[in-house]
Amino acid sequence: MSDEPLTLENLPADLREEYQNLITGTVDVLPAEDLLQRLLRARTEGRPLRAKLGVDPTAPDIHLGHTVVLRKLAQFQAYGHTAVLIIGDFTAKVGDPSGRSKLRPRLEEETIEKNAATYVEQAAKVLDMDRVELVRNSDWLSPLKMDDVLRLSAVVTVARMLERDDFAKRYAGNEPISMLEFMYPLLQGYDSVAVRADVELGGTDQKFNLLMGRNIMDAYGLEPQSVMTVPLLAGTDGTQKMSKTYGNYVGVNEAPEDMFGKIMSIPDRLMVTYWTLLTGAPYREIEDVQRRLDKGAYHPATAKRDLAERITSLYHGSAAATAAREHFDRVFRERELPENLAEAALPAEALKDGKVWLPRLLNLTGLAASNGEARRLLEQGAVRVNDRVITESEAELSPEEVRGAVIQVGKRRFLRISA
Repeated sequence: MSDEPLTLENLPADLREEYQNLITGTVDVLPAEDLLQRLLRARTEGRPLRAKLGVDPTAPDIHLGHTVVLRKLAQFQAYGHTAVLIIGDFTAKVGDPSGRSKLRPRLEEETIEKNAATYVEQAAKVLDMDRVELVRNSDWLSPLKMDDVLRLSAVVTVARMLERDDFAKRYAGNEPISMLEFMYPLLQGYDSVAVRADVELGGTDQKFNLLMGRNIMDAYGLEPQSVMTVPLLAGTDGTQKMSKTYGNYVGVNEAPEDMFGKIMSIPDRLMVTYWTLLTGAPYREIEDVQRRLDKGAYHPATAKRDLAERITSLYHGSAAATAAREHFDRVFRERELPENLAEAALPAEALKDGKVWLPRLLNLTGLAASNGEARRLLEQGAVRVNDRVITESEAELSPEEVRGAVIQVGKRRFLRISA
């Protein structure tokens, strides 16, 4: 390699394209030129990079928000690099303190095992599992002796730990922080030592942990990994991060019609973001979509249908995605609804802290006999809002999502909430 400063301009064209696609949709790539250096070295030496992603199986299923980082790992795979997927069956017992205001409850081993099995099954919808290096961190963390733990603990000071935003806030507010929580970033960093990671991927909430991995690899005599973070995906409401708690999620195992309908409910301003983070599309395609939208050459309604079909096809195949699009158009675009569709105003009593509490709305508008019946209907998947199935028994929607929407309960009950 020459002494000439490494820039995109002096990279080979195909490597420049690879780098641009890998960094598309990311928030941080640290240190700044490290990934460029590694990609060029990998090409020169003929050794693929080892791209690491660690996931703790703390929940039994995943939604599209979880797939953002999986899609980025799949891009590394597509360029011939090694995807290392770590199932954090040991760290799940500790609990990641990222973004937490208190100690996370410890999970039972049986729950962790069950969650791990379903996580891998669902991750296979994004990754080529035949080419994934799938490992569990209990393989190297469980055998650690006390001498090993003490050596690991000596790498980082308490002052460094308190630089972490959530720890700093809790310390300033006299909220307890356990030593167990301090151990989590160290254990995650040790994972990078164990698998000899070149790059570690994670959400922006993982930035502290990922950078800690660099410190720990250096302390163990290894070249510190590059760090790449991706944003947290906004949910279908366009405001909160995608989460089952907020009822604004799209599950990877949802039926094609439900997945398509939920994606159609996102605000227009999120379309390019979803295209970038959820499809794995090359950066040139994303730039083209943005340019056409900006020029008015791509109608937003068509763009959103194309996006919904694209994402649905990734999980259900092109035939099912096309059928889901046709179903959506038949029911909503072509308005094949009851001729005498009842209409009602949004009752003020349905609002709770600025949100529409769906069980109460169903009750007040006569679509359910009581709040309790409404909850049961929701849990049974019998309630649709603009063809989006809502299954959360305590679902809350924004008033904007409800006004003008058609609510369907079962096969025969329809009501339009007036705009």
